[in-house]
Amino acid sequence: MTQINFTLDSEQIQDIISKRGANDLTKQMLTTIFNQLMERKRDEYINVDTYSRDEGRISHRNGHYDRNYTTRIGTLDLIVPRTRDGKFSPSVFERYQRSEKALLSTMLEMYVQGVSTRKVTKVIEELCGVSVSKSFVSSLAVELDALVERFLNRSIVKKYPFILSDVLHIKVREEHRAVSKAFHIILGINAQGERELLDFSISDSESFSTWQ
Repeated sequence: MTQINFTLDSEQIQDIISKRGANDLTKQMLTTIFNQLMERKRDEYINVDTYSRDEGRISHRNGHYDRNYTTRIGTLDLIVPRTRDGKFSPSVFERYQRSEKALLSTMLEMYVQGVSTRKVTKVIEELCGVSVSKSFVSSLAVELDALVERFLNRSIVKKYPFILSDVLHIKVREEHRAVSKAFHIILGINAQGERELLDFSISDSESFSTWQ
């Protein structure tokens, strides 16, 4: 199986993610990762799995509360878990701020390559600083796969006064060789003047057929 590793510099990353408004799918993916990771960290805090009556538990679950969290790619609507003792506090927010550039880079790679267990693991390790089990990553990847699939196959019903297209030529490592790829990007300018990512594709080169 072909493996592709992207080597984008920080300016390219920020241009694609921050300036071009390629955020709907990325926001959904990051929201899912945050929510699932916080649930996992709460389980670790109370020292018991869901619905278990283990005597070694430290506290009990106590529902959730809504929290808006502003990031460089937009505001996330999160569901933060609580414990009965009131002492559980997720640390993912502060860690995200310290690792934002690395996370945006990883999210872009996930965005382009599709969701893989390796990419999900990288994001989670950046968020919480520790490794997570393969079963946790696999279950999360299933949710992220569905988000990517819905985005790529969605119907576009909104009207855009302007449609822009561009190609970013990037160097990738494919089957142990450094090769050039054409990353095609289609953007829409909505009625509010905001840029939105409509679609993307990767080709071996830029040509008439790839533009079609």
